[in-house]
Amino acid sequence: MKTYYLHNGNENEGPFDLEELKSKKISRTTPVWCAGMDDWKTAWEVEELKSLLQTVPPPIKPFITFPSNTEEEEKQMSQKIWGLSITNFFMAAGVFVLVIVILITNNLQENRKTNLEQKNNQTERNNQQYKLQQKEIQEQKNRIAEQESLELERAAKEEKEAISNRILEIKSLLSSNYSKLKELKTELNDAADFQFLRTSEKRIEDIDSAQNNIDDLTNEIAELKREIDLLYLKLEKIR
Repeated sequence: MKTYYLHNGNENEGPFDLEELKSKKISRTTPVWCAGMDDWKTAWEVEELKSLLQTVPPPIKPFITFPSNTEEEEKQMSQKIWGLSITNFFMAAGVFVLVIVILITNNLQENRKTNLEQKNNQTERNNQQYKLQQKEIQEQKNRIAEQESLELERAAKEEKEAISNRILEIKSLLSSNYSKLKELKTELNDAADFQFLRTSEKRIEDIDSAQNNIDDLTNEIAELKREIDLLYLKLEKIR
C-alpha cells in the first residue's frame, strides 16, 4: 500500500495511508509525494487521490472567493520553502551565511588585534623594565668606579705622605751620618798620629777600627742616597 507525505507550507508530514489521508481533509492544491515520484505534485494530479477529494470536499469559506490557481502557480507554490521560492530561499540563506562568516571573521580579527596589542604592551613594559635595570646597573657601576677612584686617591695620598715622611727621615739620617762621618775622620786622623805610650800594634788597630767605622757609615750613607733617589722617582710618578 502506498503512503503519502504532505507539505503544509513549512514542513513535511507523514507518511499517511489513504485511510489516514481522509482525516487530513486535503484539498486539490495540497502538495503530496510518495515513493516513485520525481517531484511533489498536487493531490488533484494523483489519480488515486481524486476519489478521496470527491468524498472529502474542501470547506466553504463564506463571502470570500479565491480564484482557482493555474497548474503553474500550484507548482510554484509547491516549490516554496518557508514561504519563499527556492531561488529566494537559497539567496537569503547565502546572504545569512555570508553575514555569519563576516561576523566571525571580524571577531577573529578583533581578537587577533587585541592579542597583538596585549603582546605589544607586555613587550613595552618588558623594555621599560629592562631599561630601568640597565640604568640601575650603570648607576651602580658609576658608584663603584667613583668609590674605587676615591680609594685610589686616598691610597695615593697616603703613599705620598709616607714617601715624603721617609724622605724627611732619610734627610735627617744623612745629616746625622755626615756629622758622624766627620767625627770618624777626625778619629782616624787622631789614630794615625803618634801618641806616647801607645804601641805600633795598638796604633794600627785604632786606625783599622776608625777606618772600618768610616767604611760602614759611608756604605750606609750610599744606601740612604739610593733609597732617597728611588723615593723621589716614585713620588714624581704619583704626582
